[in-house]
Amino acid sequence: MKPKVFIARPVPPEVEAYIAKHCDYKIWKNPEKIPNHILLEEAKKVDGMLVQNAAVTRDFLSQLPNLKVISNTAVGYDSFDLDAMKEFGVIGTHTPFVLDETVADLVFALILSAARRVPELNNYVKQGQWNKDTKAEELFGTDVHHATLGIVGMGRIGEKIARRAVFGFEMNVLYHATTPKPDLDEKYGMRYSGLDELLSKSDFVVLIVPLTDSTRHMLSRDQFRRMKSSAYLINAARGAVVDESALIEALKSGEIAGAALDVFEKEPVDLDNPLLKMKQVTALPHIGSATAKTREAMVMKAAENLVAGVTGEVPENVMKELKT
Repeated sequence: MKPKVFIARPVPPEVEAYIAKHCDYKIWKNPEKIPNHILLEEAKKVDGMLVQNAAVTRDFLSQLPNLKVISNTAVGYDSFDLDAMKEFGVIGTHTPFVLDETVADLVFALILSAARRVPELNNYVKQGQWNKDTKAEELFGTDVHHATLGIVGMGRIGEKIARRAVFGFEMNVLYHATTPKPDLDEKYGMRYSGLDELLSKSDFVVLIVPLTDSTRHMLSRDQFRRMKSSAYLINAARGAVVDESALIEALKSGEIAGAALDVFEKEPVDLDNPLLKMKQVTALPHIGSATAKTREAMVMKAAENLVAGVTGEVPENVMKELKT
């Protein structure tokens, strides 16, 4: 008898076919996010489920005595109660590696957009403000090449960003992480730094850390005051890594020059959020891995993790906190 699984989001046909080969399944095909009460009822009937950043709480898990694995179709999993998953013996998996290059591309798009004021000047032209009276200096931006890039977080994606910075733009790279990476220091000629030093010396500060208790609001008022007034903040991690009210204050007061954000504390972002009114802010709708090729690869990897988990194998991408 095949194990039973629930697919809690639409997936490409080849992914559905792969799961069907190994499991009896039911799928949520509505493009709207599945309501929590329906997800719970379906989860009660199965051995495993494939989800998109579902809220996996202690209360949720306590009602699912037969559940063996939850496969997340994303790399981040801050919506999962890992302690409760350990307690209830539920395996959690995610999709690292397949999105690293794509997210690094997006980070550099944010860096360049902020430095050269791409969204602002795009609107300047389209709104008819560019004319014969425009002064050249009104359009000046900031050089990226040979500038100093500070990367907060040096995991897989951080390394991809460093490689682009060093070999593509000949940047000086500082990084802050839980531990130094001597092999990467030698490979890319970059340097491990304390957070305060990184903030004070960097022209661009990139955040690419997971959201945890220790990283929540790791950049707040004190940290912005340490940054150069000419510096730009780039956040492609999670919105709550930054104290948004402190960021707004830093931008209004000129403590920093600008920001490029793919993530916000509340998503979708409120239309009355002051960040959306600031011309020195680039705002994107959390699209770090959003290319068709990458998203399809992520869902297929999640399906492979799911099938492995419900058929008694060890999934390739168990969340590190849940590895035994």
